[in-house]
Amino acid sequence: MATTRSRVWREGALVEQDFPLRALSERMGTNGNLVWFDLLDPTADELRELAQQLGFDLHAVEDVLAPRERAKAVRHDKRWFVLVHALQLADTQDYESRVRSVRVSAFVLPNVLVTVRTDPSWGIDQVVGRWDDNPGLIAMGTPGLLHGLLDVVVDGHFEVIEQLDDSMEELEDLLFDEETSTRHVQRFTYQLRRELVEVRRVCLPMRDVVASVIRGTQELVDWVMPLRGYYEDLYDHVQREGEWTESLRDLVSSIYETNLSLADSRMNVIMKQLSGWAAIIAVPTLITGWFGQNVPFLGFGTRTGLWVSTGLIVVCVVTIYRIFKTKGWI
Repeated sequence: MATTRSRVWREGALVEQDFPLRALSERMGTNGNLVWFDLLDPTADELRELAQQLGFDLHAVEDVLAPRERAKAVRHDKRWFVLVHALQLADTQDYESRVRSVRVSAFVLPNVLVTVRTDPSWGIDQVVGRWDDNPGLIAMGTPGLLHGLLDVVVDGHFEVIEQLDDSMEELEDLLFDEETSTRHVQRFTYQLRRELVEVRRVCLPMRDVVASVIRGTQELVDWVMPLRGYYEDLYDHVQREGEWTESLRDLVSSIYETNLSLADSRMNVIMKQLSGWAAIIAVPTLITGWFGQNVPFLGFGTRTGLWVSTGLIVVCVVTIYRIFKTKGWI
């Protein structure tokens, strides 16, 4: 059984709310009424009943329940079906993606807006608050109600992208932190790249949705004309979020490449240091090995030979160490 919420306005004033689904046909058939009805997690039977009352094709109902439908705006005769995805960031562990997408569908008629949600984590209260704060949207009818819904969804996209931008700055700080492990940076980078792909998959189709609502047919153009400025501003926001995600995706790719370059640079430094110490260790090995040959040499069989070999080791090691230290090899 779905959770429902509803309102009826007449001449811009709220006259009724929270009526049942079976009463929707009666409310929408009354002249002068502006009706909004919300369904949360409905069953297939409830959606079919809703489609029959609204006169929608059953394919629209299938789109509401389909798990992988992308955002779109489709015309069914003189009615419109709009499907968008709201975004949220959840707390996760082990570098899992934090992006959560909530499908929000809308059936749009000249005097009725029906919203359908499949997840209670995205509350409709923020949309209702947008309508209450802007009475002019209600005065514009269902185009105004639809604009309030889409505007809240797009604002949610911006909030998620802004949080990802903050995470990107955190990743940049970790990138040049000598105490941070390379593995952590790599996994964090992969997490952000995956999240940006998911956000981009949601944001890009929104351009087509808003453009379809603006463009539409001649009937829809006349219907939306008073709100054209609102929708054009909304379209600008959608373009900006698309450009923002693109720039962040380029940035995370640059961070990934920079991390690889830094790893190679650190490896070169380590190899240089190892080579320097190996050269230092080779000197006493060479000298002691040379003096250890079973042949007579300067001081052979006397204490003088011991001190000569020891002196050579000390002088050569110190000399090589100072040369390598000056050049920054060790």
